Amino acid sequence: MEREISLCHDAKVGQIPRVDRTRSGVLAALAAFFLWGILPIFWKLLDFLPPPSIVAQRTVWSLLIVLAILWWKGEGRALATGMKSPRVLGWHFLSGGLLASNWLLYVWATLNGHIIEAALGYYLNPFFNMLFGALWFGDTNSRWQMAAIALALGGVALQVPAVGHFPWIAVVLALTFSLYAVVRKRAPLGSLVGLAAETVLLAPIGLVWLFHKHGSTGEAFGGSLPHAGLVIVTGFATALPLLFFGHATRTIRLTTLGILQFLGPTLQFFIGWKLYGEPMTGGRLVSFGLIWLAVGIYAADALLKKEQAQVK
Repeated sequence: MEREISLCHDAKVGQIPRVDRTRSGVLAALAAFFLWGILPIFWKLLDFLPPPSIVAQRTVWSLLIVLAILWWKGEGRALATGMKSPRVLGWHFLSGGLLASNWLLYVWATLNGHIIEAALGYYLNPFFNMLFGALWFGDTNSRWQMAAIALALGGVALQVPAVGHFPWIAVVLALTFSLYAVVRKRAPLGSLVGLAAETVLLAPIGLVWLFHKHGSTGEAFGGSLPHAGLVIVTGFATALPLLFFGHATRTIRLTTLGILQFLGPTLQFFIGWKLYGEPMTGGRLVSFGLIWLAVGIYAADALLKKEQAQVK
């Protein structure tokens, strides 16, 4: 009955009913994580450029799209005001550097046959987030969450005998993205304006790299019209998932979002294994089995807490 009254009230005030907002948020989250999951296929198409050039192009074209969105939403003044503060510049240059480092390693890993290890990194990301939340923000983790963290770290340890080396790509990807989240949590600007600030600060570095590395505009765009089209699409490949993700964060619970996020690395895992034939040994499967068990415990604990909160 209360739910029916709530829906009627939403309709009266001209708002979208809560159930529709939740549905759109879930669909947006699925779209974001699906796009992030299949991005290795797109980055493989850009192998005519070295990874730093791909990241530079990605940054420049993302900036143009983000600035267009800011103009459309009328938030350009917030960016201009924020960029006048040395404190804002410092925080967002740091967050932009972490994001660019994550992008660079991810693209390099994709182009060099390490998609599965990159997927491992994004499986580990929420567990690093929990650890950093406890270290820097006073977050408390339940016993089940601690068990999930221990299993995830055990899965990482098993990667050493399984693949013959420490999975540094996965660990660095998880660390840079988790530290990016920590810095963004402390940074002054909001999500969209903050992303614009990061790309504004990084785009000049990207342009300098492109001119230094490629000289002519034609080389920076791959030397052909189809290649140039792919380069331009890097901006959309970056901005679209972020826009979907931003809508999802505003319309669904973070618990739901945290569970859905595992769609991305799962798609990456199977793309690396089945589409590009990256090696999958028994030991590696056992390692990922521990990671998936940790994900299951994480999801079950999150759903249980959600149900308990609804009862209260």
